[in-house]
Amino acid sequence: MQTSAYSRSGRQLLLGQDNNGLVLLFAINGIMFILLNFLKITYFLSYDDNATAELFFRKQILNWFVLPSDPDMFFTRPWTLLTYMFTHMQIWAFLSNMLWLWAFGYILQDLSGNNKLIPVYLYGGFIGGLVFLLSVNLVPAFQRNLEFMPNLMGAGAAVMAIAVATTTLTPDYRIFPLLNGGIPLWVLTLIFVAIDFAFIASANGGIALAHLTGAVIGFIYIHQLRKGRDLGAWMTSFVHWVDDLFNPEKKHHADKRKDQLYYRSTKKPYTKTPLLTQQKLDAILDKINQHGYEMLTEEEKAFLKRASEEEL
Repeated sequence: MQTSAYSRSGRQLLLGQDNNGLVLLFAINGIMFILLNFLKITYFLSYDDNATAELFFRKQILNWFVLPSDPDMFFTRPWTLLTYMFTHMQIWAFLSNMLWLWAFGYILQDLSGNNKLIPVYLYGGFIGGLVFLLSVNLVPAFQRNLEFMPNLMGAGAAVMAIAVATTTLTPDYRIFPLLNGGIPLWVLTLIFVAIDFAFIASANGGIALAHLTGAVIGFIYIHQLRKGRDLGAWMTSFVHWVDDLFNPEKKHHADKRKDQLYYRSTKKPYTKTPLLTQQKLDAILDKINQHGYEMLTEEEKAFLKRASEEEL
């Protein structure tokens, strides 16, 4: 676990900053969960028979958000490839996905910056959903059960992508430190992957393959990131471009110039050990928020450590 000097500076690393992908994902999933369940309750109060209420709710509301296993239906509702990964109906499925999204997403955003979490989530969900569609329609064992194959919903594939991406980035990171020094991330991730692997030979095999695809996507994303290729950079650039259309100050243009002149420079801007100042600490925290702890220079890491020890 990296030194958390920024937690002592009076600033919130995650909840109090701009461009917080983790909070945004939580908000979207939470709003969707509350809205859909509110509509479901409305249907159940409107019909005398619960089975009829359930049927009409699924046909008129839920089926417009979940990813259908029928390709013909999917082509009439292509947006479900996005909406399904934010759609939950069961409270335990919602809570478990959000728990692991927080556990792994917090670490990933802490170490890699704010701009990596949402791309990993979306890539895992998109490609996992496509694999689900292909597998249930092309694999003979799944085709026999296609009539009974449930539609795909939930953040399982997207969260699996985040879990494996985080584990690939820092496999020895430990959580629950009170349990004999903590549990390494790779142990938890291995358990999740093994469970989905075991479910391939079942009626829900297509869903298991979607989750495992998300795991592969998370690994590929971090592998490419270590080679200097950010597969989600175009998403960030697009969001900045849209934001700049409505922002006359063009703040993201200034950010790109800052990245080019300082963050990606091969030479150190100075060699002297700076004084511990709040302004310098704030600049380092901003860099962590945008690019992650690993993008700090050795001098900046030393400064952060000194700030933590002296409780600046």
